[in-house]
Formats: sequence, C-alpha cells, structure tokens
Amino acid sequence: MTRRPAPKSSSILRAELLSELKGIVHGFSTRVPPNNNAGAEFNLGRRDGTDSKITERDRASFIRAVTGDEHGWTRVPLRQVHSDIIHVVKHAQSEALPGDGAVTNVPGLLLIILTADCVPVLVADRRKRAVGAFHAGWRGTLARIVEKGIGVMRREFSSDPADLRVAIGPCIHACCYEVDEEFRDKFASQFDYADELFAEVFSSDPVREKYPLLFMNMRAPGHGAPPCRPHLDLVAANRRQLMSAGVPESAIDVSPLCTACRTDLLYSHRAEKGKAGRMMAAIGIKPAK
Repeated sequence: MTRRPAPKSSSILRAELLSELKGIVHGFSTRVPPNNNAGAEFNLGRRDGTDSKITERDRASFIRAVTGDEHGWTRVPLRQVHSDIIHVVKHAQSEALPGDGAVTNVPGLLLIILTADCVPVLVADRRKRAVGAFHAGWRGTLARIVEKGIGVMRREFSSDPADLRVAIGPCIHACCYEVDEEFRDKFASQFDYADELFAEVFSSDPVREKYPLLFMNMRAPGHGAPPCRPHLDLVAANRRQLMSAGVPESAIDVSPLCTACRTDLLYSHRAEKGKAGRMMAAIGIKPAK
C-alpha cells in the first residue's frame, strides 16, 4: 500500500503505481480546474440549471489533462446504480452503460466513473494490457464489485492478479464515515473480517456538550457512557477484496485523501449535505500511433 502526503492543491491526481506503466493513462479529478482558474468549480457531474455545454467543456478539459490529447479517445461512461454490474467493453458505446464497473483491453477506450465520497478503483494489467474501473459505494462494496471485477479480468483477459496494479482514489475515509448499527450485520453476513472494518468513534453532540446536566443519570460517576457511533472503513474493505482476489498488497496504491476532510480540494456528498459536485476517475490504454 502506498501512502504519500496529501497535496495542498492539484487539479489532476495520479497514482504512482499506475503512472509507472507504459501505455496506460489514468487520473482522478478534483474540484480545482486544470487551469487553476480562481473561483471556478470543476464539477464533472450533470448539474441542474447549468448549461450542459459547460459540463462537456470541463469533461473535455479533464480528458485532455489525463490523456494529453482528447482526440483518438472514446469515453465509456457508466450510468451508476450502486450495483455489482460489470461490463466488458469491446467497442464504443452510444449511451452510458447501466452499472458500476467496466473492463476493456481495447486501446482508445477511456473508462470513466463519477464519485463524491464513494470509492473509485482503477486497475491495470501490466502484462495483458487490460484495464478496469469500478465505483464502490457501500452497496457495491457489500456486493463485492471490486473482487468480482478482478474475476472478470481473469476470465476475459487471462489476467494474473499478481500482474495487476491498482489505485484506490480519493473517497470518504473511516474518520468521517459514520454509519448505523445495522451496517455491522450487513457486512458480517458477507465478510468474515467484518469486525475489522468498523471502529467505535466518539460522536460529538453539540446539545450534550452545551447542556450536560440533561444527560446526567444515577450511574457513577454520574454520567452516562459517552456517545459512540460505528465508522465504516470502505478503503480497507475494498483493499481486502483486492487481496482476497490475489492482488498483492504492495500493488495497491491508496490515496490518503478523505473527501469529507478535504472539501477545499474534493467534493463530498456527505460533508456538503447532498449538494456536492462530482469528480471523475478515468483509465485507458493508449492507441498505437
């Protein structure tokens, strides 16, 4: 697992492990435009009330930044539905594919996913020249989309998991991902290591802190137990799935950036109370010249 200091400001983020592979392009957008235009929002999701031409312009700008030249590339977007549906893409698509994962070995096809807290996972086979992109929210993680995705690459491209290089991009980390108790049961039903994915974190309550006497009880020393809530580590969950599928831990690059902690740089659906923009992650195989 690769951990590096988080950048103070950057428009395109790249993983070291994928950057080392010849013939593979990839990148994760931020809310900072490639031209660092002060005050501009680099939102690559569809925006209500905004001219679609602006969104398309910004997406084209991202593609240029990732590939070096948007010409010669065909985007393969997904209509994400928080599922474990994975598409094997063999040619350009006229419409977005319903699902949350895509794999291809066709040069010139750029696999794309959108996130604003969920886990973006990009995969490249350094020997077979095949790539994959997966959108793993808690539902997709629970459905093992990343683990299944590695299986699809083995089946379709004869990929050896030992040859795969993976980048887990910016997403919400355990520090900020408070969940309900029922999540424990959901994950325990699927993973024998589920207990390792949760941590009890003190939950700050402004009302309790301002009016502590309201929460007094007869238990010594006079106060109830401090409120704690379970926090789910989606990064660890997806890393464990990759390792279960045979990917070496050393071949998994994890961004240290938490979307909810870094709303100066990233969009966070949770931290921005559902009003966040969207970031894009992309990966593809360079066409032969």
